Amino acid sequence: MNDGNPVSTPSSLVEKIKNILLTPKEEWPRIASEPASIGGLYTSWVMILAAIPAVCSLIGSLVFGYSALGITYRPSMTAALSTAVVTYVLSLVQVFVLALIIDGLAPTFGGTKDRTQAFKVAAYSATAGWVGGVFQILPAIAALGILAGLYGIYLLFLGLPLLMKAPQDKAMSYTGVTIVFAIILGLVVAPLTMPIATMFGGGMMAPT
Repeated sequence: MNDGNPVSTPSSLVEKIKNILLTPKEEWPRIASEPASIGGLYTSWVMILAAIPAVCSLIGSLVFGYSALGITYRPSMTAALSTAVVTYVLSLVQVFVLALIIDGLAPTFGGTKDRTQAFKVAAYSATAGWVGGVFQILPAIAALGILAGLYGIYLLFLGLPLLMKAPQDKAMSYTGVTIVFAIILGLVVAPLTMPIATMFGGGMMAPT
């Protein structure tokens, strides 16, 4: 029985991650045609993968801390945990808002509005960035996650016109405008993380 959940087992989850990252041109048509619901995509994909950077950042900050100018700061357990939770929740919100943007922009670029397909685009194109979040387990190389996130632009470029039924000659502009809105969204959300986390967590521990 299909409940709108395209990924039902751990093995199928891993296989789908591998497919979208390594063979996206073949995987996007399968994603476009498979039955899904926004709720099912959240529980089977978004909520699982979005946890990777949050959990790895939590571990990295507690085990290694943050170093600058020879000084290492380690957050308290409460501060680190609250920051990870807030970051995770905001990432779930960002995916939905980005899907709304993708859906809203569709007619402008000759595409067809479809909320579920737009959510698929937002969720699956973010895969590279979420998987790249594993680098945050070691703060010194956390920046490598940015490179992984850049691959998500390519995934977006491939999937956006296909799922939203936009002409291929408008794929570049559709992708570009979507990226601009995604950056603006990130700039709005990022400053909220620390103030919200501070409401629930403690301060930093003394430098070591």
